[in-house]
Amino acid sequence: MCVVCGCANPTATHPEQAHVAVNASTGDLHYGAGAARVSVPGMSQARAIKLEADVLGENNHIAAANRAHFASHGVTAYNLVSSPGSGKTTLLCATIEHLKQHAPALPLAVIEGDQQTSNDADRIRATGASAIQVNTGKGCHLDAQMVADAFGRLDLHGHSHAHEPGTADHAHDHHHAESLLFIENVGNLVCPAMWDLGEAAKIAILSVTEGEDKPLKYPDMFAAAKLMVLNKTDLLPYLDFDVPKCIEYARRVNPGIEVLLVSAKTGAGLDAWVEWLLHPQD
Repeated sequence: MCVVCGCANPTATHPEQAHVAVNASTGDLHYGAGAARVSVPGMSQARAIKLEADVLGENNHIAAANRAHFASHGVTAYNLVSSPGSGKTTLLCATIEHLKQHAPALPLAVIEGDQQTSNDADRIRATGASAIQVNTGKGCHLDAQMVADAFGRLDLHGHSHAHEPGTADHAHDHHHAESLLFIENVGNLVCPAMWDLGEAAKIAILSVTEGEDKPLKYPDMFAAAKLMVLNKTDLLPYLDFDVPKCIEYARRVNPGIEVLLVSAKTGAGLDAWVEWLLHPQD
């Protein structure tokens, strides 16, 4: 039987499947072995590359405008990415409460991304912080336009600057106090890796209830991240999670990635986490 499509002809050739690598000894299939590093039924690798370039090119143009807009407002934006259940929202709530005590004058806001519901934004708003929920429908990630639209609705944008609607890429000739914008992306470790939102840094949140080999399974995400936060460390005594091994794996795909260990529940590591947020490295 053909190992690619299961047809009855063992010698069949499938030009459209030329990008699929087959391990001769195990039969394992790798659909990301072609030039496009992705497989779409009925679409050539060249077409997939062009489509991605067209879509990401427009997104990157908007992301660059976001980045300039954030800078003009003195906003440092962080794009928090993770798989579902890593504790991103809980960590954000703990971070906001920590900042209330240690930097009460610091303006901050949150953009929440999920396919449906406003549950996470409601949790953020319950802390007193400003938040906008972005529901993506079938979408599996936030894009730069979504972030631009949401940022314009936040108090963080309005409190320090007023301008005519529809001029998001206007020039600013004044400076503002430092402020933080947290963008909690839709939970998955695949799609958000390639989408620039205009952030200062992507931060990968990995809970210790997940496997320590996640950086190897999803290398694009950890390669794109500036910081990896190992969350839920209060659970380490009850798990077999190998912290040094996880860090080794992360630095195998991204030698420059920084690592912090945090427990949003106990507060362990929050001081170092907040210090990193307030003083991002160039």
